[in-house]
Amino acid sequence: MSATDRPVVFRNGLVLTMDDAHTVLPGADVLVIGDRIAEVGVGLTAPDDALEIDATDGILMPGMVDTHRHLWQTAMRGYGADWTLTQYFVWYYLESGKLFRPEDVYAGNLLGAIEAIDAGVTTTVDWSHGLQTPEHADAAVDALEAVDGRFVLAYGNIQQGPWQWATSPEFRDFHRRRIDGGKLAGFQMAFDVTGDPAFPERAAFEVARELGAPVTTHAGVWGATNDDGIRLMHENGFMTPSTVYVHAATLTHDSYNRIAATGGSVSVSTESEQSAGQGYPPTWQLRHHDIPVSLSMDTSVWWSGDLFSAMRSTLGADRSREHLEAHAKQETITHCHLRAEQVVEWATRGGARALGMDSTIGALTPGRQADVVLIKNDASPAMFPILNPHGHVVFQAQRADVHTVLVGGRVVKRDGRLVGVDLAAARARVAATIDHLRETMGEQAWQRGMNPDIPETAILENPYQYTEWDAGSAQWKH
Repeated sequence: MSATDRPVVFRNGLVLTMDDAHTVLPGADVLVIGDRIAEVGVGLTAPDDALEIDATDGILMPGMVDTHRHLWQTAMRGYGADWTLTQYFVWYYLESGKLFRPEDVYAGNLLGAIEAIDAGVTTTVDWSHGLQTPEHADAAVDALEAVDGRFVLAYGNIQQGPWQWATSPEFRDFHRRRIDGGKLAGFQMAFDVTGDPAFPERAAFEVARELGAPVTTHAGVWGATNDDGIRLMHENGFMTPSTVYVHAATLTHDSYNRIAATGGSVSVSTESEQSAGQGYPPTWQLRHHDIPVSLSMDTSVWWSGDLFSAMRSTLGADRSREHLEAHAKQETITHCHLRAEQVVEWATRGGARALGMDSTIGALTPGRQADVVLIKNDASPAMFPILNPHGHVVFQAQRADVHTVLVGGRVVKRDGRLVGVDLAAARARVAATIDHLRETMGEQAWQRGMNPDIPETAILENPYQYTEWDAGSAQWKH
């Protein structure tokens, strides 16, 4: 990724550095030269040819990091709004997910990658488990390389066991062609561990170890993966500091202890866990075990694709659980343990640490890559006053307030508009995917998939049955 030809200086912003001390600098500047942050401070001197961006009444923060998003599913945005996790599995794993062609993976990845940078998510892990063939994998990478963001490909294939696709000559050839020396920011292997005592996933772990590729895995998902998978990984020596456990919502203390002891991290997708049924969002447990946390959005087939929603829902879920646990013991929470500042940390440096990139992204400090987000919207009444900057980012700001985004010094969004993006072409590709799916499935199946049955609701018996209101006595008559 190359930087702009001109230096860039943001002037007079409220800077959330997200350095080790979480330093906040009011009325400060951020100077970018090449692909790096050169200086952060008040009244900086910038080169004469620098592009100046007025950050007055705005918040400058590091680019956000999403550690788990199924970008290929973005073409189906909102389709599964009323799904459960079971319906998601049936649609994608067993039925219609098999209909996605390489060009459909490209379409979803392209739109999802554009959406990420538009929302200030400068680094995204493409948890790409729809790679049925090498052609699908090439299409996924082609789309990511077409967008000026920072992307990590997490290679997966839900139509085969990982011991099959990971050991195939085609996978090795793909890795040699597209990953070794490629343009992506990183590479992971994405597969789940079912808990089968035979541990067939061992073969995939061994390939990952040979390639030096971190593993990202859906762990602690109700009805799908459990403590047995964690135990097998640990007993066979495959839990490492670079392992990312997605969701981790239904695990026991023993499993959390194994994750903590081996230095792994958890990618929490709160909107997903709350709605689909993986389990209660686990940050309230992870805090007690001191397990590093990053945030993710999972998939736009259900939910929003921005980390403002992730931060807001995560803070709400954690506090809700803390209150409920206290109420069950007849106690009252008088001070919240999880603060907005910590959730902003998870959305930035937490993701950088999980991906082994903490020395290069995740904070606005000199020498780091210039992944910079300006949150500013002079037309929004919700963007003034800014009194608690971390709290403002979490509870007040939204994707429409993302004014300017830099990735590696390159301006990819300015004045609220994407730069150098052919959104019309991306929309056309997605439209072609939708047409293909509707025609192949048939309209009846298409509509049925989007509108699952509504379970009958049993109304509780109400002993307070009244039939007539007596206005004279101002009483109900039985």
